[in-house]
Amino acid sequence: MDNILILTIIVVIYLFVVGYLGYYGFRKTKNATDYLVAGRNIHPVVMALSYGATFISTSAIVGFGGAAALFGMGLLWLTFLNIFVGIIIAFICFGKPTRHIGRNLDVHTFPELLGRRFQSSFIQGFGGLIIFILMPLYSAAVLIGASRFLEATFAVDYNVALLIYTLIICAYVLAGGLKGVMYADAFQGAIMLIGMVFLLIFTYLKLGGVLVAHQSLAAMVSQVPDKLASVGHLGWTHMPKLGSSLWWTLVSTIVLGVGIGVLAQPQLTVRFMTVKSNKELNRAVLIGGIFILMTTGVAFTVGSLSNVYFFNNPEFGKVSLAVAGGNIDKIIPLYVNNAMPVWFVYLFTLTLLAAAMSTTSSHFHAMGTSIGRDFFETAILKGKQSKYTVLITRMGIVLAVLMTVVLGYKLPGSIIAIATAIFFGLCASVFLPTYMGTLFWRGMTKAGAISSMLTGFFGTTLWLLFIHKKESAALGVCQFIFNKPTLAKFPWIVVDQIVIILPIAFVVGIVVSLFTKKLSQEHLDNCFKHVK
Repeated sequence: MDNILILTIIVVIYLFVVGYLGYYGFRKTKNATDYLVAGRNIHPVVMALSYGATFISTSAIVGFGGAAALFGMGLLWLTFLNIFVGIIIAFICFGKPTRHIGRNLDVHTFPELLGRRFQSSFIQGFGGLIIFILMPLYSAAVLIGASRFLEATFAVDYNVALLIYTLIICAYVLAGGLKGVMYADAFQGAIMLIGMVFLLIFTYLKLGGVLVAHQSLAAMVSQVPDKLASVGHLGWTHMPKLGSSLWWTLVSTIVLGVGIGVLAQPQLTVRFMTVKSNKELNRAVLIGGIFILMTTGVAFTVGSLSNVYFFNNPEFGKVSLAVAGGNIDKIIPLYVNNAMPVWFVYLFTLTLLAAAMSTTSSHFHAMGTSIGRDFFETAILKGKQSKYTVLITRMGIVLAVLMTVVLGYKLPGSIIAIATAIFFGLCASVFLPTYMGTLFWRGMTKAGAISSMLTGFFGTTLWLLFIHKKESAALGVCQFIFNKPTLAKFPWIVVDQIVIILPIAFVVGIVVSLFTKKLSQEHLDNCFKHVK
């Protein structure tokens, strides 16, 4: 039977299962609480797999796997932070108070958690608007990763692949709400685990074993392109030269930007509100940690080792960057389609589909709730049309889908890892200080929270427009106003905003809170009831 026909049958069966899970979520959704926070009674295994599958998308496998082909094994520091910060600290330190305060205040979304904690419809509306405007950039990056692989595997037009893929996700998110999303996430997460385990095994088999593969990569230091060596590249088994532009990009933008930014991801924090007790969160830690290790760890390792495969097969080019023509988003699809057996290409296609669909569906749901419930219903209508919450949210999802698809068509190549890092870093600067004040400091005031969020937003915007060269040069605002791509000099042009703006946002939130009106003791007692 023709390979494409076999693959098509497998994908259709997979989509049928996903469709059924969306329908099952629809059948189980009876009210707004079910649609927005999955009824607050999700099983811990489902929650952990959903959290991991939402967190790890094609941006990690395709985008960051391709980035690992550029940076090398140093990217594994991001895996460490993903597990330590994104799972252990997030679940144990942040998840438990988030769940308690969310229940105490009858919260259904992340911006609503912040808004009700500080008794501010502005915070909820502003937070919702930020998510709705900026998350499409990250979502579009995920769409691009999946569509690029479908393009390479099925030999179909990229634009067609993107459109069909998006319509399928939109259908089950609209119908099943967060319950449908999380059931599908768990199924997709299981597929991702299986696919990544096989990818690691077959990569080592292809390259002669674990020891030989890593020795070969270490020996390729002389093959580092001159352009990379000039900015600090010391080989694929080493960190870039300390203080070099490549080092700052790897450490500040990718490792810190994504590794810390995960704590304030709206689509992830809402999952803490979907379980019924802290015991479920404790049980989910091990599953989540293993999931992150076997997805990001494998993607970054295989991405680095792909250089060995391409070097050993000169018909492709000396290193994977040459193979991809400078577009790192094409490296992993190219490697899998050429180095792996045909049957594994089928499995990996499902792995990428699962990774992309799980993340994108959660993004669509988060964007829909942000513009529907947080901005329109709460900030604009002041809660007067709460009986139409689900309808308004669904309208928001449709609008979010349209914005994301347009960006998916317009964004340039090699955008996946950078777009992800920008969104994670921006969420950290805007939300993390206020989120931590929400959970851990009764003394943070409404004015302090608002000041911190505004500082994070405008500080990040200015940094991206006028300081960080990669974004400022691409956006062109600085060039238009000042006739230069950036106003800064090295090293500031390669220092990510999270290193500068996040600490400033923390300081502003603390200082303003010390000199402004405190929230009532009665309200604080209600917020922190049962919080240890």
